[in-house]
Amino acid sequence: MSGSAGRTAFVLAGGGSLGAAQVGMLAELTAAGERPAIIVGVSAGAINAAFYAADPSAATVERMGRLWRSFTTRRALGLSWRSLLGVIGFKDHIASPAGLRGLLGAELGYSEFAHAAVPLHVVCADLLTGHEVVLSEGRVIEAVLASTAIPGVFPPVSIGTRLLVDGAIAANTPIATAIRLGASRVIVLPAGFSCAVTRVAGGALGRAMHAITLLGARQLQQDFARYSASTPIHIVPPLCPVGHSSYDYAHAAALIERGKLSTRAWLEAGGLGRVEFPGPLEVHSH
Repeated sequence: MSGSAGRTAFVLAGGGSLGAAQVGMLAELTAAGERPAIIVGVSAGAINAAFYAADPSAATVERMGRLWRSFTTRRALGLSWRSLLGVIGFKDHIASPAGLRGLLGAELGYSEFAHAAVPLHVVCADLLTGHEVVLSEGRVIEAVLASTAIPGVFPPVSIGTRLLVDGAIAANTPIATAIRLGASRVIVLPAGFSCAVTRVAGGALGRAMHAITLLGARQLQQDFARYSASTPIHIVPPLCPVGHSSYDYAHAAALIERGKLSTRAWLEAGGLGRVEFPGPLEVHSH
């Protein structure tokens, strides 16, 4: 079933640095002729979704790969001596979004949702209530920064009358959001989680990101069970095992390549003809 049949949504989940694997997944889905009618992204998935929505083509995916390979942990997290101010309580966050803002400003190529080639929807969470907030118009960069703003790690983003934070707090894999937006078929691109680490990374940032990815895996399983009986939901298998932290950005090249190989094998085995929950998304360790 091609992306032109029905209203297919690509849903790109959160997962920190593990989001690089989604580039490999997109490469193979694009090569297979899948084209989404809508794209929904959250957290790291919102970054990939924003780039892909500009032009869902092989050339865009190749460019995304180059950007992921060049992105460093230091730039992604914006850590510096100023981070100490957050640690000792003088600021409400410990990392800076400046690196990501700079990347998006220099490379994204469009500023407003209305300019995307495919309708884009970015999922955030209201800092006060934790409720899901879906952004579909206005400034894309601000929306992506909000969707990636882990509370206590990055500063919340003010949009309208709300302070918004990482959308994974509300829905790390927003299947329900895609269905509400009119999807009749959903293809989920999970980032997975660090299932083969022997210990949780030290520090607030590493532990926060690890916890969020585990929460996301559980939310995805619950949503799949709830909605798959009425809507075809195809989940691209995540990478497994993954033996490094979701805040370590040094492994993008390997993650992209593994994402390609894994997704190609899944497609060749008829993955898009089945509705099933991948075993590697069950919370587990090695």
